[in-house]
Amino acid sequence: MTTATMATASDVARDFRHALRRLAATVTIVTTSDASGRRHGMTATAVNPVTMDPPTLLICVNHGASIHAPLLEARRFCVNVLTTGHGDLVAAFSGHKAGEDRFTVGAWHRSDAGGAPFLEDAQSNLFCDIESVTAVGTHSVILARVVEARAAEEIAPLIYTDGRLGALAAHA
Repeated sequence: MTTATMATASDVARDFRHALRRLAATVTIVTTSDASGRRHGMTATAVNPVTMDPPTLLICVNHGASIHAPLLEARRFCVNVLTTGHGDLVAAFSGHKAGEDRFTVGAWHRSDAGGAPFLEDAQSNLFCDIESVTAVGTHSVILARVVEARAAEEIAPLIYTDGRLGALAAHA
């Protein structure tokens, strides 16, 4: 008879982080505006569709992210799905710039619905209203109703996997 060894919490966290590096995800920038009109944004790969009826998605935002409080206060945001040409935006919104300076990279506009900033040449823009927020560990899991969606004709999403940005291989 063999005895199973229980992994420690730190072992599981390390192994989980390592395993997630194999999970490819489309890169997005989540944006919102606060009551005074200041824009806030962050890169995100934790964005997933939930249901088509009603159109709903979820995003996960770290409690310590600069966008966290303004996002929950505004209860409205835009998910900007990036293309392979948006590597400079990833750098700007991943910590190389802060606050309004992030929006000096790219062509940004404000939506009619609540003023959420949106990227003009994004793969797609998903304008959302927050339905519910659940705290899970270090993050808020946010369910949101999609109130407007725009999509470009060309499909060239920016993909993040194993710590690197890349593109999908051409369809066979």
